[in-house]
Amino acid sequence: MEFAETDDHQAIREGIQRICADFNDEYWATCDDTHEFPWAFYEALAASGWVGIAIPEEFGGGGQGITEASIMLEEIAASGAAMNGCSAVHLSIFGMEPVRRYGSPELAAKVLPRVASGELHVAFGVTEPDAGTDTTRIRTRAVRDGDEYVITGAKVWTTKAPMCEMCLLLVRTTPYEAAASPTEGLSLFLVDLQDPAVDITPIPKLGRNAVVSCEVRYDGLRVPASRLIGQEGEGFRYILDGLNPERILIASEALGIGRVCVERASGYATDRVVFDRPIGQNQGIAFPLADAHMRLHAASLVIREASWRYDNNLSCAEAANTAKYLASDAAFYAADRAMQTHGGFGYAKEYHIERYWREARLMKIAPVSQEMVLNFVSAKVLGMPKSY
Repeated sequence: MEFAETDDHQAIREGIQRICADFNDEYWATCDDTHEFPWAFYEALAASGWVGIAIPEEFGGGGQGITEASIMLEEIAASGAAMNGCSAVHLSIFGMEPVRRYGSPELAAKVLPRVASGELHVAFGVTEPDAGTDTTRIRTRAVRDGDEYVITGAKVWTTKAPMCEMCLLLVRTTPYEAAASPTEGLSLFLVDLQDPAVDITPIPKLGRNAVVSCEVRYDGLRVPASRLIGQEGEGFRYILDGLNPERILIASEALGIGRVCVERASGYATDRVVFDRPIGQNQGIAFPLADAHMRLHAASLVIREASWRYDNNLSCAEAANTAKYLASDAAFYAADRAMQTHGGFGYAKEYHIERYWREARLMKIAPVSQEMVLNFVSAKVLGMPKSY
């Protein structure tokens, strides 16, 4: 087993670090405080070809795997950009996989090059106000009308909706009660988002405020049948192809946040003198940070296993979910210990720890809660009865 990082992977880290060096903590704090999308950062990544890192070369992308994409997002988060930086590009990296795999060649050729160049922003609409984790219970409907479908319903937590031209939208084409099984009758569409039939409302939230999350209502949106991804009724199966890489990427982002927390806290503990000695000389400060470092290192090994398995077309659901669980837990622990190390200053915006803390807490909820990961492992891996 080889643990040495390849030259290509090191080059990715160095390339991202060079770009991120131009966007310091004050930049990200300002974006977060003003609720402004980080356009300058996004455009810098797009200009250097990073946005399409995992899109095939035939569509103008970098043709890299989830391993390379996860390294990229880890370094973005570790720069201090945290979730605000990662969420600006996250969906462009993994979200178009269903379009590539199951969309028509014409649709893929039209859409993917624009995503790879950074020109086209696409949102992802699955979660609904009354159907959170239980995706089979979504009620947004698409009804066939000639060469079009008419979509009506509502989604929540749609990221970047105001600046996205399109949305990859999961809907019901067969009512739940009439479907052969709960996961059947769901269909996936690529819809136009900036349409009079679409109403977008931002959701006020605790953190990651540079990248807006929205409630989106569809009131009779007409969508050409050519925008159906794959076969009608098979949408649930298609989105599963995106869930494992998403968990791997989220885990990598959590790892990056944890890294910057430990780095800042260790530096502060070395420089801060109280009672005539650096506070890092006290084991009550030093040991928790050493513990945080080791937790992050352990999570990083699972992330690498998960991404390697995915890129080699091996089953990776257990590893991907484990990576997401462990990295999210380790990141929040690191952020919390960083805040405790800084004391009152950790609560102050000046040191940015409070921003890392807010964004690290999100990782334990989205895109899948820690409890649902435990449900998956206990039922699917250990073979115990499902609890839901």
